[in-house]
Amino acid sequence: MESVFTKIIKREIDAKIEYEDDLCIVFHDIHPKARVHLLIVPKKEIPTIMDAADEDQALLGHLILVARNMGRKLDLEGYRLQFNVGHKGGQEIYHIHLHLMGD
Repeated sequence: MESVFTKIIKREIDAKIEYEDDLCIVFHDIHPKARVHLLIVPKKEIPTIMDAADEDQALLGHLILVARNMGRKLDLEGYRLQFNVGHKGGQEIYHIHLHLMGD
């Protein structure tokens, strides 16, 4: 079953998209926990960080650099980056995603 994020990537569900490239998409969280709350989502569907393979190293690094670029684009003086991993780690959607939160 496809995740809601895959449906956003396929444009089957609307989202306020801030950025997109061949590897990922960035959009606003629908339940923001900060003034700026973006989700940086790889287009490759990986359920959790625990499921990431060694070959995903470049993709995971790319997500962090995209987060850096978004922070610069939005003139954030500081922000938090967060991966929630698994049910006990607070993950609700099983398609890895990096939260960028700043005020």
